[in-house]
Amino acid sequence: MIYLIGGPPRCGKTTFAKTMSKKYGIPWISTDTLQVVSGEYMSQQEWNKSHPYTLLRRKLKTNDAFYNKLTPQKIVSVLRQQARQTFRAIDMAAICEINDGNDYVIEGYHIEPSLASKLTKKYGHKNIKAIFLVKYNAEKFAIDVHKSTTPNDWLIVGTKKPETFFKVGRMVSLYSRWLEKEATKYGYKVLSMDDNFNKQLQEAIKYLQS
Repeated sequence: MIYLIGGPPRCGKTTFAKTMSKKYGIPWISTDTLQVVSGEYMSQQEWNKSHPYTLLRRKLKTNDAFYNKLTPQKIVSVLRQQARQTFRAIDMAAICEINDGNDYVIEGYHIEPSLASKLTKKYGHKNIKAIFLVKYNAEKFAIDVHKSTTPNDWLIVGTKKPETFFKVGRMVSLYSRWLEKEATKYGYKVLSMDDNFNKQLQEAIKYLQS
């Protein structure tokens, strides 16, 4: 079984994947890694066109500059554009593990409901199961950021202005609402991670293992 975990940045996807891996001994990989690997097979021109989010982040350097320059709508747009470019790499990772008879967890914002649906149609429900984690509360997001225990957390390290955390929360909220509509259209479960995070993680595990 290939377990797909999608959702906006900083909604608990990596924590969920690690929890699944430790509890059941299932290997996992981030779509960020698959994105980097697939980018190695592109020309610089192709890479620049297909990685608008990464390109803008590098150009603007800090989170403060990036989230001050771009609207939440624009950021969601470039994230989604970049996500679509990783489809083939995710597909390849999935079919390799399916052919070897392995259980595997693939997590990342690159996994959208439409992508999960394509993989399900291609490989069947017996091989693909997906869930999406979201957050809607921008104010709570900005507060909870500081509870992070991740070493060298990209958001904390690259942010100096407190208001930026709220701007990131607004983007995540917007992204979450779009994703919820898409997931509902394709019949996938969505879990809000705004409250009772650990309880929701257990609910997500229960769902994928059912």
